[in-house]
Amino acid sequence: MPPLRSEESRLPSPSYPLVIAPFLSSYDVLDPRTDPWLAALSITLDADQKMRLEQFAAELYRVNAYSNLTRIPPEEFILRHFLDSVLFHDLIPHGSLVLDIGTGPGFPAWPLALARPDLKVTAVDSSGKMLGFLRSQPLPNLAVEEVRAEEWGVRETFDVVTGRALAPLAIQLELSAQPCKVGGCVIPMRTESDLPTIEALDASALSLELESIERRVLPEIDALRVFPIYRKTKPTPKQYPRKWAEIRKRPVGEPGGKT
Repeated sequence: MPPLRSEESRLPSPSYPLVIAPFLSSYDVLDPRTDPWLAALSITLDADQKMRLEQFAAELYRVNAYSNLTRIPPEEFILRHFLDSVLFHDLIPHGSLVLDIGTGPGFPAWPLALARPDLKVTAVDSSGKMLGFLRSQPLPNLAVEEVRAEEWGVRETFDVVTGRALAPLAIQLELSAQPCKVGGCVIPMRTESDLPTIEALDASALSLELESIERRVLPEIDALRVFPIYRKTKPTPKQYPRKWAEIRKRPVGEPGGKT
C-alpha cells in the first residue's frame, strides 16, 4: 500500500491525571506468550509501555466490576483486547493521523497509541461512561472526543479511519468516509463472516473504493480478522453522513439502500 500523506497536528495536552491502579492479582497481563506474539507483529514494548499496559488492564477490570465496560474476561485481555487492536498496525503508515470511531473504553485507539508512538490517535464515542474511563488512562498521542460520529462534522482530516465492532459494514463506512482525507484509507476491523458483504458492497457513493482485503490471524485461538482497505478517491458528498435513523433504514451500497 502506498504511504499516505501525513500532516503535523498538535493534540491537546491531557488535563486529567494518570491513574496508578493496583496490578491484577489473578494473573500476569504480560505472560510469557506476550513478547513472542508482539514480536511477530514487529512490536516491542519498553518497560514504561509495559507498565502502562499493566495499569490500563488493572484499572479496566477494577472499574468494570461496577460499570460494565467490557465482557472480555481478564485472562483474555492481552489477546482479545490488546493484540486484536494492534493486529493490523502494519497497514497504518508511519506518522499517520488515526481516527477510531466507536472506541468504547479505548479499543483499538489506546493499544494503537501505546504500541505506535509515531501515530496521533483520536478516539470518538458517544458514551460518557466509556470515555470517562479512557480519559483516566491518558497517552501523549491520544485525544478523546465525546460525540456522535454522524454529528461531529469533521471533514477530510484523518489519514486512516477505523473502528472495531462499530456497526454493520455499510453503516460503518458512511460514518467513516467524511472524516477521512482524500487519498487516505478507511480500514474497518471485521471478521470472516463479513467477507460476502465486503465483496458485494458498493461504497462509491461515499467516494470510497475497495483497494484490497487484508487478513490476519489472532494467535492462540486462530481467529481470522479481516481488514478491507477502502481508498478515499475524492471529497465525500456533503449529504453524508445522514441522520442516524436514515443511515439505519437505508444503508449506502446495500441492495435497497441509498446509492
